[in-house]
Amino acid sequence: MKNSENGIAVVIPCYKVKKHILGVLKEINTDVRRIYVIDDKCPEYTGQFVLDNIEDKRVVVLFNEVNLGVGGAVIRGYKEALKDDSILIVVKIDGDGQMDPSLLRNFVAPILREEADYTKGNRFYFLDNIARMPKIRIFGNAILSFLTKISSGYWNLFDPTNGYTAIHTRVLKYIPLDKLDMRYFFESDILFRLNTLRAAVVDIPMDAKYEDEQSNLKISNIIFEFLIKHVKNTLKRIFYNYYLRDMSIASIELPLGIFFFIFGVTFGSLRWWKTIQTGIATPFGTALIASIFIIVGIQFILSFLAYDYSNVPKHPIHPKISR
Repeated sequence: MKNSENGIAVVIPCYKVKKHILGVLKEINTDVRRIYVIDDKCPEYTGQFVLDNIEDKRVVVLFNEVNLGVGGAVIRGYKEALKDDSILIVVKIDGDGQMDPSLLRNFVAPILREEADYTKGNRFYFLDNIARMPKIRIFGNAILSFLTKISSGYWNLFDPTNGYTAIHTRVLKYIPLDKLDMRYFFESDILFRLNTLRAAVVDIPMDAKYEDEQSNLKISNIIFEFLIKHVKNTLKRIFYNYYLRDMSIASIELPLGIFFFIFGVTFGSLRWWKTIQTGIATPFGTALIASIFIIVGIQFILSFLAYDYSNVPKHPIHPKISR
């Protein structure tokens, strides 16, 4: 990659990463045109530490007056990058040293080849990597990945909380940044927004370092919060994609499937309860009716999911968007 051809910026949110930030900055390749370090009201004063120890003119340090969370810090960096017309791709890397800056080329390349609008890391691609991961992370990511597949519509992706990402600025400018979640749901929320734009997203295999870094993300603390937010995004995505902007056979299959399933369960439950109360056995035909409605409902829902799976955006939109 030549810097004259590719305007690449890196956004690094900083909160309690003073011990690792200088190492991360020094490993960022010279192909990068601008590096935005966002001090998210860090109690270690990481931003000032960078200013005092880094002379790289590419580095721009931004200070948040209040702690906005990782999402809020990244959004601040995105907004700054969008002000520079020379920036084409924005890469987000954490400042805790768990993400290898040398992999940046891997994240940028599919976007430059017009194969993707957005790329994100996947620590679960190589089996050897999984064996080295803490078991709680494997379990938590499996749950979060499944929820994100449903809410975002990107059934082909995994490891949704992975924050190593890259995005083309032509797509970024159409994302409502102020509506994105500012905390740990940020990565999942932006996938939902990308799907509403029909942007192509690609997973990038990567290793993750697990040394002495302390993660602020505790699966047990956020699982129920994430569940509620995933349900909301799922409902909004289905409405946007299957009823507001477009309609297909899947638009009919889903409501019919839900109706048939609920009717079958309700009808069967009432008849079962009546049997318990009266002691009179439910006629075979009545039980068969309930079973048929339930089975047909499930088939319609599965058919919708199959259509949704095949409807994952595959073609990048940024080549079609004028600057």
